[in-house]
Amino acid sequence: MTKLLVIPVFLLTSVTLFSQGFQVNFQGQKQQAMASAGTGLLMDGAALFFNPGAAGHLEGSSVNASFTPIFANVLFEENGTYETARTDNPMGTPFSFYGVFKKNSESKLAAGLAVYTPFGSTVQWENGWMGRFALTRLKLKSIFFQPTVSYKINDKFGIGGGFVVCYGNVGLEKDIPVMGDDNPTTGDGYASASLSGSALGYGANVGVYYRPSDKLSVGLTYRTQVNMSVDDGQATFNVPEALEENFPDGPFSSSLPLPQVASLGIGYCPNDKLSLAFDVNFVGWKAYDTLAFDYATNTTSLVDTKSARMYENSFSFRLGGEYKVTQTWALRGGVHYGITPVQDGYVTPETPDNNRISITAGTGYCMGDHFEVDASFFFTKLHRTDTNLETGLSGTFTTIAVAPGLALIYKF
Repeated sequence: MTKLLVIPVFLLTSVTLFSQGFQVNFQGQKQQAMASAGTGLLMDGAALFFNPGAAGHLEGSSVNASFTPIFANVLFEENGTYETARTDNPMGTPFSFYGVFKKNSESKLAAGLAVYTPFGSTVQWENGWMGRFALTRLKLKSIFFQPTVSYKINDKFGIGGGFVVCYGNVGLEKDIPVMGDDNPTTGDGYASASLSGSALGYGANVGVYYRPSDKLSVGLTYRTQVNMSVDDGQATFNVPEALEENFPDGPFSSSLPLPQVASLGIGYCPNDKLSLAFDVNFVGWKAYDTLAFDYATNTTSLVDTKSARMYENSFSFRLGGEYKVTQTWALRGGVHYGITPVQDGYVTPETPDNNRISITAGTGYCMGDHFEVDASFFFTKLHRTDTNLETGLSGTFTTIAVAPGLALIYKF
């Protein structure tokens, strides 16, 4: 009897197509337009995410709402046969909300709430593709809630931190290498598995902001590792009647470590018109070495699994700039270089990741003293050729992703 080795990649997301591992960096339109550099340069309420220690230096209160639709697809070409398959992904829908509240513009204490979606969207492979036993469809929605306190010690120093609560729900579909006359599945007649569940995790985001002069500022932040746990997921199997006892529907459990991130950022403003930002991110991906998947009911065909991922710690480098054309209109741009944590032999259809360069651009316009609109644009393209040691899937993944974004800010 063929054993089902269902690997819980459902916890990974199609956002892996746009950034290192399964991390996504769409948390603020000004920063996104500047390659998501924002640790050392104070821009707006998105400082609650990029550096909580800087939020106390904001003037007054503000509300910031942002949306970044993502359009990404992957082409896979199999080694040897040169057959190809494509994804047909729906639009991704990450968003962010930042509320920063101060008693008045002179107050040193700021309270804030950040709500953002660092993981989400859907990856959908075409029917009958050669990697269907690894994945056919993957969907993840997640929301991070971060209440935050920031304190401006003086004009030069600021500290801050927030407690993070992470909630998400996930779904995975894949084919099973089992066929039969009573098989109710579609396509080429293979049986299928459908997995779904909710996950919960906790963490923290802390930061320090230092501005030694009007031209120079420095930031240091640390986001803790968050362990997302699925304790009561549901597995449903669509198999021939004769095999139903071997593939019983029922609960499962699993977990996924979201890595720690330490960031050092520098902001430099040589004059009133130009602002530059440079960030270095250290991402502790080494925590993601194994993915265990436990079924409540085991059979000779349905066994608990431990799947090697063997991620490595990685670095990301971000350089961005803003130029104020007028007092109300600004242009922005940036470039990002990311080192992949995915080693050779461990590339999967969910993480066809590689070292990459991303290009960003954007603009912002102030409408009076209270309203502001910001827009950004993101583009990346990458290739990765690999043979997965576990599944044997061998070929080249080519990924193209674009993401335009828009934010509205109200200051009061």
